[in-house]
Amino acid sequence: MEGIEIKNVSKSYGGVKALEDVSVNFGQDKIYGFLGRNGAGKTTLINILANRIFADQGSVTIDGDTAVENMAVHDKLYCMSEADLYDTGLRIKDIFKWTGRFYGGFHMDTAMEIADKFKLDVNKKFKALSKGYQSIFKLTVALALRVPYVVFDEPVLGLDANHRELFYELLLREYTEYPRTIIIATHLIEEVSGLIEEVVLIDNGRVILQETVEELTGGSYCVSGLASEVDEFCLGRKVIDTDELGALKQAYIMGTRPEIPKDSRLQISAVNLQKLFIKLTERGGK
Repeated sequence: MEGIEIKNVSKSYGGVKALEDVSVNFGQDKIYGFLGRNGAGKTTLINILANRIFADQGSVTIDGDTAVENMAVHDKLYCMSEADLYDTGLRIKDIFKWTGRFYGGFHMDTAMEIADKFKLDVNKKFKALSKGYQSIFKLTVALALRVPYVVFDEPVLGLDANHRELFYELLLREYTEYPRTIIIATHLIEEVSGLIEEVVLIDNGRVILQETVEELTGGSYCVSGLASEVDEFCLGRKVIDTDELGALKQAYIMGTRPEIPKDSRLQISAVNLQKLFIKLTERGGK
């Protein structure tokens, strides 16, 4: 089977469950949003994918082969994270060279071009960079790697608005020119909503849903009006959350958006991805 397949994965730390029976698939040549609040389990699952830690139970396969301690498989996968996995005394251009020795899919010319766009000084040592530019260096490496699966764990933390926009622009360019599976693990939903094609939503160590963005936003809506009328409308529907202000109420509903009768005072509107994320994770998607 092509792609990344995670089946029934669980992981605990000192009796606290970080992941519980997680099953999810990441197919080929698609941009995924791996979404969840801080502490939801995103980084734990990424570290299992990268063989930095091991699951207590369950399995991970990449293109049908087990991912556990399998170097051949991990030549296909690169995980960018906050962890500093480099010799901090090396210059950036030297780390680029070493990356090229470990990954055949690393393109030095692309890395140098991206570094120039970010104004990253490749003659500086890693430890001499600011936190923001250390993140930019890591993004540069990941963008210049044309391996089948690239994972970005909270990629834009510490970056200013201009650098974040540049990253998204370069990511889309690289994906368009050299398609591969890109997984963006983040809680900054609004910024990535225009990039991602499919959403995997995790909360409290459990995967709540996996759907395309079109299915997710097209299968939800908000109804607002007088509380009594909204309550009557919601009977028999899947309400994920509500907001109230005085006599007025808003209900967020999963399902096909209906037509409202012309004489009704209720109003129906679309729900954007960020609002849907907030509502689903506030109550664990229940």
